[in-house]
Amino acid sequence: MKKIQAGVIATLALALSFTLSACGGGSDTIKIAYQGPLSGGEAQTGIDEQNAVKFAIELYNATNPDKKIELVSADDQGDATVAASVAPGIANDDSIIAVVGPAYSGATIASLPYYKEAGMPLISPSATKVSLTDPTVAGEFGGPVFHRIPATDKIQGPALGKLAISGIASPKVFVVDDQTAYSVGLNEYLIPSLPAGALVGSDSTKNDTADFAPTVAKIKSKGANVVIYTGYYSQAAVLVKQLRDGGYKGIFAGGDGVLNSEFAVLGGAAAEGARLTGATVPLGELSADLAAKFKESQGVEPGVYAAESFDAANIIIEAIKAGNTTRETVLAYIKSAAYVGVGGETISFDANGDSTLGFINGFEVKAGKVVSTGAVK
Repeated sequence: MKKIQAGVIATLALALSFTLSACGGGSDTIKIAYQGPLSGGEAQTGIDEQNAVKFAIELYNATNPDKKIELVSADDQGDATVAASVAPGIANDDSIIAVVGPAYSGATIASLPYYKEAGMPLISPSATKVSLTDPTVAGEFGGPVFHRIPATDKIQGPALGKLAISGIASPKVFVVDDQTAYSVGLNEYLIPSLPAGALVGSDSTKNDTADFAPTVAKIKSKGANVVIYTGYYSQAAVLVKQLRDGGYKGIFAGGDGVLNSEFAVLGGAAAEGARLTGATVPLGELSADLAAKFKESQGVEPGVYAAESFDAANIIIEAIKAGNTTRETVLAYIKSAAYVGVGGETISFDANGDSTLGFINGFEVKAGKVVSTGAVK
């Protein structure tokens, strides 16, 4: 068995309902939320994840006519400031009993005070910052409500470094971060993992940078042959295009923040050959049949972290099927769950909210598509 774990301030729109009859939020209707970027530069990540949650709910509702689930969409744009405005509305809506998300680490940290106070169960399909499950980090630890499916950056950082320099005889690595909680956190584990003497420079840029000329100049002056970007895909596409336009011929690599089909689209030819990592396996590799049903249902191919989002939603759904319809009982169920995920491996959570899965896969942009290259070992 292949190892798996694998917006403008959002209005809390009751965006999606998969009931066979009109739903008014009554006793026969249960609400769960998805929180992530559904608009803005990182929207594709949230759209991909929410599609998987929608799919899981649709499958449940088709076979459970008496107790329907509605999905509430919480668009945080992947931004901590927006998340801090979105989360209170979700937390204060007593009809919502659990959240799939938040998707991004910074948005999670900003949301946690509201969700912890409200006792809201959270299962993130993609937030990887180590501190979210580290009880020694005050203000960032998500216990007892936060849980996540993917491996953390403690595992991803070294894997990203290893993949980025693979096959390079004398790697000269330049690391660029975007100053976000995720990016800085990933660097904490990436940079120390690099071989002695391999790091030739680094730069820290804002996550809305349009002109990377100063960074490109630094990279060229250091003679770097490997550039690792630890931010998100929309900015990665801008950087890689300016690098290639500036004559850079070396490797471009990034973590799961860059791992998105839109990176290949936005980066175009400049993104070809980029090496990426993520604690995810494409849904189609895990189950071709389920991926086909997903496409029929959602009208698009499963995106990045579809499997993890599907599993996160289904853990909550299994709690509901077992008769748990309050935040308190759903949270208790999640903490004791031993759920067999779409890839066949059992997913459970430790006392701090980390899952028992712990792997990182590699990906590469080939012919305009992000394709899996297997586990990074």
